[in-house]
Amino acid sequence: MGKQATSVDSQVLARIGQQAPGTVFTPADFVDLGPRNAIDLALSRNARAGTIRKLVRGVYDLPRRDARLGDLSPSPDHVASALAGRDGARLQASGAHAANLLGLSDQVPVRLTFLTDGRSRRVQLGRQQIILKHTTPRQMATAGRISGTVIQALRWLGRDHVDDQVVSTLRRRLSDADKRQLQQDLRYAPTWVGDVMRRVATPSVK
Repeated sequence: MGKQATSVDSQVLARIGQQAPGTVFTPADFVDLGPRNAIDLALSRNARAGTIRKLVRGVYDLPRRDARLGDLSPSPDHVASALAGRDGARLQASGAHAANLLGLSDQVPVRLTFLTDGRSRRVQLGRQQIILKHTTPRQMATAGRISGTVIQALRWLGRDHVDDQVVSTLRRRLSDADKRQLQQDLRYAPTWVGDVMRRVATPSVK
């Protein structure tokens, strides 16, 4: 191993050591440390040594470890974010996953769907599948904001299944700042979804 490769390897290892267990990363997170091929080799060596875990091509994590269960599964949200970050794309949780994040569904989906302005792809992660689905700029207008998650969750539930309990749940879970964000993003929602968002953001009369 040459001096440069040794230097890159030690720097990559040092940076990994600063991360919290459960952190997901790609070679792009180390581009300031040296040539891409040296970074790829350093990550591969650390994966073979068991320091990190290779999840899918070009995506690794520093596993959370349980004394009894061993290495725990990575967060699918973190993996999806790493994939999007590698491609310079944005993400928005969608479908059942968005509803679950907001406490509107107890269902933990086997397929976690994210809308993206990047390319569509599917990644198998153990028993779960991460689906990145390319969509329109309008659908991505609220990506990364609470309003985006609310819009996608309500669309998944459907107008006929959004009742007072759904509104009450969202009122309890969302902060005042979240509710102000809903008000600001009403224009991006379908009319009926916007009406629900307005109800959530409006203080209830006691």
